[in-house]
Amino acid sequence: MTDKSVILGRPSGRNAGAASRTSGPTHGNLSEQEIVEAALRVIHQDGLDKLSMRRLSRELGVSAMAPYYYVSDKEELLDLVATAALDGVTAPAPGPEWTERLRTLIDQIDQRLSTYPGLGEVLLDQMLRRQRHLVALVMDILFEAGFDDRNVFCAYSTIHTYLYGRSSVSTQDPAVPDRATLPDVVARATVHLDEVHGRDIYRFGVDTLIAGLRAQLERQKQAST
Repeated sequence: MTDKSVILGRPSGRNAGAASRTSGPTHGNLSEQEIVEAALRVIHQDGLDKLSMRRLSRELGVSAMAPYYYVSDKEELLDLVATAALDGVTAPAPGPEWTERLRTLIDQIDQRLSTYPGLGEVLLDQMLRRQRHLVALVMDILFEAGFDDRNVFCAYSTIHTYLYGRSSVSTQDPAVPDRATLPDVVARATVHLDEVHGRDIYRFGVDTLIAGLRAQLERQKQAST
């Protein structure tokens, strides 16, 4: 279950000195943009679990200590990386039904999560410390749809858990098992393993999520009459 601290954020003292550092040239003629872009390249190529300060310095072609002049540790680096990776996610154009606007927004975020494997796990824990505007974009759509305050919180929590939590599940197509060893009901379903891929499962999940939210909204309206 998504903990409230994930949604509401939590104070952190570890970056207290970060705000005092200015952007621009850093030790070894690096800049914040160069550091973040190098980290994103590593994540895109090898996944988040391969990103370390030492691996970053190799990508940049500098000494192992050079990145520390700007970022104090990997956790601070991930804050910058998450912000850069999600840069450009915008509110869907007004006009379409709320379900279509919500789908457009979810698709924008998922596209970036797909580009940078493992980033969703970071965002699952760090949301609202750096990404409050994305939370607001989702909640704006939910409020406009007519969800009350409590249900907006519940709806966002559900979207948050699906969107960012699913990144911890492998998107690679699984190997076809020996169906002779499977229970009958499992064997029936796994007949379709060869034709169902990660994007199919993603679209099915979003369809199910939005249909469920629509049903919850109708239930809320009925309860208020």
